[in-house]
Amino acid sequence: MAAVCLSLSLLGIAGCGAPAAPSVGGAETASPPAAAATAEADPLPIPEPDPDHSARETSGPAGLVVYSGRTESLVGPLIEAFEATSGLQVDVRYGDTGELAVTLLEEGDRSPADVFFAQEPGGLGRVAAMLQPLPADVLGAVEPPYRAADGSWVGISGRARVVVYNTDKLTAEDLPADIRAFTGPEWKGRVGWAPANASFQSMVTAMRRTWGEDETRLWVDGMVANEAVAFPKNGPIVQAVADGEIDVGFVNHYYLYGFLAEEGESFKARNAVLRDGGPASILLVAGAAILKTAAHPEAAERFVRFLQGGEAQRFFAERTWEYPLAAGIRPDAQLPALAELKLTTLDLSALDDTAGSVAMLRDAGALP
Repeated sequence: MAAVCLSLSLLGIAGCGAPAAPSVGGAETASPPAAAATAEADPLPIPEPDPDHSARETSGPAGLVVYSGRTESLVGPLIEAFEATSGLQVDVRYGDTGELAVTLLEEGDRSPADVFFAQEPGGLGRVAAMLQPLPADVLGAVEPPYRAADGSWVGISGRARVVVYNTDKLTAEDLPADIRAFTGPEWKGRVGWAPANASFQSMVTAMRRTWGEDETRLWVDGMVANEAVAFPKNGPIVQAVADGEIDVGFVNHYYLYGFLAEEGESFKARNAVLRDGGPASILLVAGAAILKTAAHPEAAERFVRFLQGGEAQRFFAERTWEYPLAAGIRPDAQLPALAELKLTTLDLSALDDTAGSVAMLRDAGALP
């Protein structure tokens, strides 16, 4: 077992890279960012990823089986920290959240999984019938918008959908309040998007649930007609905005902070949350759930509580600039408080039909 030896105070060095980004199809990339400075002073004893961890996943008796839609490079150190503090061996199956949800449905009662740790709420909603209600105090550790109404899953960390804009060309006040305005002729060829990205597809799903199929399709068609510039994922959009190749882009909030940590305040891009409180202004949560068929239910509950604890919550706040969702843990000081953002009130469990969004994007020509 690797020793728990590296605090995030050591990770908060200059010259860190951009944050872990979803890849095409939604999985996060290989390297998590170095940490940003935060208001939390306590060091977090999370180790570097253990190169032998993958080899351990399929060997020996497991004390807990986790299906993780978050990548090993990001949450592997957390898994190791849990193993060290709990004395349990964790067998982890990493993969895309949507694909893991399909696997769980195919496995049914035969699934070996105890915990589903999903990158997006849609995957959790898709398998809601397979999940057991979580204890009241686990659910109560987060605000109601960031947990399932039926108690089947709880949010661990959040990523706000924002518009990133070039500061030489625009101010936040220049941006429309409603994402539908970006189909206007004045924005033609100026907007970047990532139709293949899971977070973008979840946003489109939120649009479909809020506006309906017809209005959402009109928006997608309008963006295609307006020559929105397609990127494989969020990080390149932020870079293209800063370079002046495009003026705005639709991304998750935390990418910007990796660039700012690396390049400083002169980086020519900033975030804005749209002011209408519509489906494009959504906090997408990574959440955890316990399977009804879990063979290790006590260990599973212990793991979910660990993810809600101060160590893990500060890990997400400091290492990826995500919003920690457990009460009492503050986000990075650079981030606006969640209470200051005008976010949609859509039930996140409704984001279970990302497949329908993919089909719509393909039919409109936004995806091959």
